[in-house]
Amino acid sequence: MKIGMFTSGYQRFTLEEAFKDAREFGYDGIELWGGRPHAFAPDLKAGDLKHVKDLIRAYGMPIIGFTPETNAYPYNMMIGAERMRRESLDLIKLSMEMAKELGAGFTMISAAHAGYLTPPAEIWKRLIENLRELTAYAEEIGMDLILESLTPYETNVICTCNDLLRVFAELESPRSLSMVDVCPPFVQSEPVMTYFDKLGDKLAHVHLVDSDGASDSHLVPGDGKMPMKQLVRQIAKSGYRGYVTIELVTMYMNDPKLYSALAIERVRDMLGGEG
Repeated sequence: MKIGMFTSGYQRFTLEEAFKDAREFGYDGIELWGGRPHAFAPDLKAGDLKHVKDLIRAYGMPIIGFTPETNAYPYNMMIGAERMRRESLDLIKLSMEMAKELGAGFTMISAAHAGYLTPPAEIWKRLIENLRELTAYAEEIGMDLILESLTPYETNVICTCNDLLRVFAELESPRSLSMVDVCPPFVQSEPVMTYFDKLGDKLAHVHLVDSDGASDSHLVPGDGKMPMKQLVRQIAKSGYRGYVTIELVTMYMNDPKLYSALAIERVRDMLGGEG
């Protein structure tokens, strides 16, 4: 099992610190968070792309995928006026371009909250309209676009595996893919491994964290309520051969070095000889 590091938790440090730790602790690749101060797509386009490429070469650490920040202010393709939607889609398109420049395997997005007063039919119409445009651009430039499900604490759009299947029933494209972050199914009492069963070859990535079962908190594996050892081994036995990113985010950004080291040590121990 190939293990990736997510760089969001390092946002109070230089991006080089993340690369340095990833190599030292034995990670196999970087899932690059596309937010400031590290890898915001417009900043990459303006000249920062060279710096990230230099880090890739210096530390021998490939970019697994690029994950622009599209769940929070000011970018959310699912809410607001047409100008706001347009700006969000333009950011994602630019992110795909930058991901391709970095040799990333995919660009990952999610459908953030569409607003409590928005009718379901309007939510779905906007989602599919957005995804059709983005998928067409992904096909044009040759980039895989991964759609992630989120917890109900984060969104009212795409939360379950069945939601993803409904999307794929309307979007037929080899560039339109998905993944499983193990937190959303766990907090909704949805068996995690059903994502592997239902999505098949559409499942292209995994986010591995622990969960308290009652929030969207992403915990170091072993610190929550999930049977992590058993889950990690089930994933390893499933035949999945892609990357698994340990997605530590802002909860640990006071000292990401310590928690990044702890997380991969625990996951390697859980795998035993089965990785």
